[in-house]
Amino acid sequence: MSDKLNRKPEPVLIIMAAGMGSRYGGLKQVDKVTDAGEIILDFSLYDAMMAGFQRAIFIIRREHEPMFRELLDNRAGRFMKIEYAFQDLEDLPEGFEVPEGREKPWGTCHAVMSARELVDGSFAVINADDYYGPGAFQVLYDFLDKTADDEKYRFAMVGYELANTLSESGHVARGVCTVNEAGLLTDIVERTKIMRRDAGICFTEDEGATWNSLDEGTLVSMNFWGFSRAMMDEMIKGFPAFLEKGTKENPLKAEYFLPSAVSNLMEDNKATVKVLHSGDKWYGMTYKEDKEQVRAALQSMKDKGLYPDKLW
Repeated sequence: MSDKLNRKPEPVLIIMAAGMGSRYGGLKQVDKVTDAGEIILDFSLYDAMMAGFQRAIFIIRREHEPMFRELLDNRAGRFMKIEYAFQDLEDLPEGFEVPEGREKPWGTCHAVMSARELVDGSFAVINADDYYGPGAFQVLYDFLDKTADDEKYRFAMVGYELANTLSESGHVARGVCTVNEAGLLTDIVERTKIMRRDAGICFTEDEGATWNSLDEGTLVSMNFWGFSRAMMDEMIKGFPAFLEKGTKENPLKAEYFLPSAVSNLMEDNKATVKVLHSGDKWYGMTYKEDKEQVRAALQSMKDKGLYPDKLW
């Protein structure tokens, strides 16, 4: 009995699904990608469940709840506990209000903070519209299950080889990672325009006037994070300072981003981030033209027996 009482809470999966796909042109999170009518989220939930996750919290807009319930409750929801939290522009600390004319959400930290009442232990964070692969969920679940904070917060991130994350339909934005000999993250630099060219993988910072090459094996972040509950508390604590600055400098568009919050904790020597390597190929639908490639890849995995014919 005492062992049961002392056991730490099971890791929970937080899925950010509140955003619309601006370049894609619609709510791509619920676009069917298999003949069986499955969406990318079905694969993420299946992989998460097989890795050990028993709970998933969806961050959504309140008006999308009926649609998500229809998609999930009688499918993945029969095997995992699925809960919903709502990202609300007006969910602000006391003393702050939404700047006049602002419609844009407050960023990924604010999205994750929407689940603050539902999270009592460690948690993973993913995007709703990305396919991460079973290996990624397994290494992150194992990290969260076995790791505890000590004199520092012990966080993790799944790193992907850049060549496994590109779109054939246009440029992509990726967080390019620097990792030390201990496998810890030391820096993330956001490169907003990366694509494959005749000379190899390159990025530009001046709208294509000049291009800089990147190695195919460069590790990049695809927003697959693992945190202790402390990260939630740190985001909540840091939100007022972000709002003070952001609402003065860029009231309509300032966003509170997860990588920035993590970087701040690393710079303050409060946290380390273990970079867990994934050899899985990442798939996403940045552009409408990506859908056929994603559909073919997922169907091929089913044909090879990596997934059952029907996930749920």
